Amino acid sequence: MKKASWFEIIAARCWNLLNEGKPFTPIFVVGVFYLYHIGFWTEPSFWLNTALSLIIVVPLFIIYYHYDFPLYLRNYLWMPLIAYLILFNDAQISLALLAIGLYFFFTVFFWGTFYYHLRIGTSWLNFTRFWKLVLKNSDSTSGNAQEQLPKFILLLWIWQYVFQFIHEQGAGLNELPWVTLFSFAVAILIFSWVLHRYIFDWKPKEDEDLTNEKSSNPTGKSITDKVIVIVIDGMRKDKFKEANTPFLDDMRLKGTEYTQMETVYPARTVVCFSSMFTGTYPGEHGITSNMVWKLGLKVESIFDSLRKVGKKGRLLGIAHLIDSFGNDVESVTAVMNNDVADLNIMQRAKHIMSEQDPDFLVVQFIGTDQTGHSRGVHYPDYIQKIEEVDSLIEQFVTWLEEQGKKEDTTFIVCADHGQADGIGGHGHLDEGERYVPFFIQGSLVHQGKRVEEKHSLISIAPTVATLLGSPYPSHSRGRVLKEALNIDGEENKN
Repeated sequence: MKKASWFEIIAARCWNLLNEGKPFTPIFVVGVFYLYHIGFWTEPSFWLNTALSLIIVVPLFIIYYHYDFPLYLRNYLWMPLIAYLILFNDAQISLALLAIGLYFFFTVFFWGTFYYHLRIGTSWLNFTRFWKLVLKNSDSTSGNAQEQLPKFILLLWIWQYVFQFIHEQGAGLNELPWVTLFSFAVAILIFSWVLHRYIFDWKPKEDEDLTNEKSSNPTGKSITDKVIVIVIDGMRKDKFKEANTPFLDDMRLKGTEYTQMETVYPARTVVCFSSMFTGTYPGEHGITSNMVWKLGLKVESIFDSLRKVGKKGRLLGIAHLIDSFGNDVESVTAVMNNDVADLNIMQRAKHIMSEQDPDFLVVQFIGTDQTGHSRGVHYPDYIQKIEEVDSLIEQFVTWLEEQGKKEDTTFIVCADHGQADGIGGHGHLDEGERYVPFFIQGSLVHQGKRVEEKHSLISIAPTVATLLGSPYPSHSRGRVLKEALNIDGEENKN
């Protein structure tokens, strides 16, 4: 299986400018505005006046960049648009229609059909389903139509309103309704702050304490030979239960299952992986979306901790994860038919174990997540992909056993996040995203045990540190999953 090329790594970062909702909004608005005024491009004063009018309305761009109006908060975005119509008595219908048309062309045809066909082999007819998914999508990406529509229409209208004053009517800056414009911007700022402060209440509670300094492994020695974390990216917990997964079910029943394992907010892949393997939250490790402006983590990762005791860890995953973990990532190309993606990843995992024999390996299977994004989660395609990865994991574990690498290996199987309705979206912790499948299996893990208490995925890093006898990562706040570990001499149940 090919590694992600340097071109793919750069392209993935560029794509995030359009994929992530925050950068998409201003980029899209600016692009549509200039297309709408293409007939003015030859006028010398046009470029100066558009820049001047943009500077005047840029506070609204900043407000809508900062606040992303998750889940049902997006319904409130129509209120500022209605307020604009009342205060300014101006509606640029043709401008709005152009923007809406271009938006659905970008999401439904370019993204949902052309892009997915070239990247993962989705059908050229995918637009017949994708338009419905975009309308229902509730995540933090540009494909969240119910958030993006009222945002970009308002920004375009108010920019056009100011531009008309300056360019088309020839009015001076002193003739602009400054009080109304200023009051409108302040009102939207207060409105946004109040909504996020008093109504946005579903973000997971964050633990303020560092992981207990007294390790559950007081000797500091490794209590298992290897740890392998298998992450089935984007696997919904309820859909996992529906799928026919005999091998994973057997692993779960022969290990310890955590039934209330919670992901982090925002539930984006790079964010979740960063939290899982640093043991702390996005605000602390610095990765707050898939769009990584400053490469690298602000804190230690479990890979750093393992190096302190002379052990090696590798993360087999997509190019996006390089933005956080750098050289600890064995990148895989995400440009391949989705029917063979997980198969190729499994084969690459075998190669890493044969050639490098790391003490700690993370394997990211991507087929389920990509199917959710391109085809939706409430269709047979999604269930089928979960069943396929079950068979591939069985092949991988069987191979480990044949190679003599399974006997003293502890396995952690989980998802980094679930997926919501729509285009398999995730980020804002809608239904299907928040709680993920999670179980541990190994020779020193209690068999047939279920832990009902709520835990967080940030517990993975300190638990791996305990198993492999390394220090906790410097800013780890997760709790060691002691309930699963039989390291006090208690006889393991069969």
